[in-house]
Amino acid sequence: MNATNNQVNEVKQTIDDLIQTATTYDVDALERIYHDDMKVIMVDPQDQVHHLDKVAFKSMFAAKRDAGDPPMNTWVKYHHIEQKDASANVVLSRRNNLNGQDMSLFLSIDLCFEDGRWQVLREVISLRPL
Repeated sequence: MNATNNQVNEVKQTIDDLIQTATTYDVDALERIYHDDMKVIMVDPQDQVHHLDKVAFKSMFAAKRDAGDPPMNTWVKYHHIEQKDASANVVLSRRNNLNGQDMSLFLSIDLCFEDGRWQVLREVISLRPL
């Protein structure tokens, strides 16, 4: 396996780790995976666009943890993983309950390699009812 394949595998592992930590509300682990400048652009089922930063997005998971919510679904389907130098993009589908309703999520996640690890820099999320 060449270096590029290894880096693509590292990117995928970062997303797998993100799914595991987010679905179990491990906010401390999210702190390491999310870049300090992370931005989230979320389009809800009513086509309203919501912008969140790292603090706000982590707070959403902390609130679910603090409310005693059960772990979220870990289902994932990868559509595309691309890595070039210190940048990567992953396109995937998820199924989850972020706002009290089961949703189909379509995500495009941009990552950067910084401080010796892959970090999520941007998530674009489209939410649709299942």
